[in-house]
Amino acid sequence: MARKRASRFDTGRLGHFVGAFLVFGALYLAWTYYHAHVVTPWHAAGDRAGKDVAEEHYAVDVLSAARKYDLDYSYLMALLMLECSGKKPAGARFEPHVYKRLQQVRDGKRRSYENVTPAHLADASDDALRNLATSWGPFQLMGYKCILLDVNIRDIRGPNGVGHGADWINQTYGNSLRAGRFKDCFHMHNTGSPYPKTGLPRTHDPQYVPRGLAMMNQFTAPEPPDAILH
Repeated sequence: MARKRASRFDTGRLGHFVGAFLVFGALYLAWTYYHAHVVTPWHAAGDRAGKDVAEEHYAVDVLSAARKYDLDYSYLMALLMLECSGKKPAGARFEPHVYKRLQQVRDGKRRSYENVTPAHLADASDDALRNLATSWGPFQLMGYKCILLDVNIRDIRGPNGVGHGADWINQTYGNSLRAGRFKDCFHMHNTGSPYPKTGLPRTHDPQYVPRGLAMMNQFTAPEPPDAILH
């Protein structure tokens, strides 16, 4: 009899534990989903505050690049807000995991990394790899992207950084951008892949995509378009 009571007690405790686990799991999933789709008030306030600075620094170059490559002006402005907060100079960010993979390619331990092959890195020093593994410019392009663009790193981090960044966007996901798939485009810029069907992004910041989409509403190309270019 005592064993039966103990068994019922253990089963009851297990049921409570499983129930609590499911409730907390559901709450966590709901919070994660919410956080990935709704811009928090503090992010929204900061993004609005940076609008004027971003336009002052980049509107002319972005409008020129948008017209040259037939890319959405509002998307490009929102993207550089995400990547460099509209600051000029934009700064740089070293990515250790990219550096390690490029080392593996150079040393023959990895066949390729995206479009980078051992032939591209045959004479690259560790310092050179470090530059290739650093993101530069207003769109924070990784240094190794210069291989696809057939330019030097100093070009993508220099005064024509917007133009080279727009060129890379045009070559890699420009068709998606012209098709209006902005959600996919923000995710592709940050992760290299379209927005997951699960509804949960794989961006470094879960607010990255919703912030980008929200900021697109802040930026409107001037009419007539030549007004800002003169």
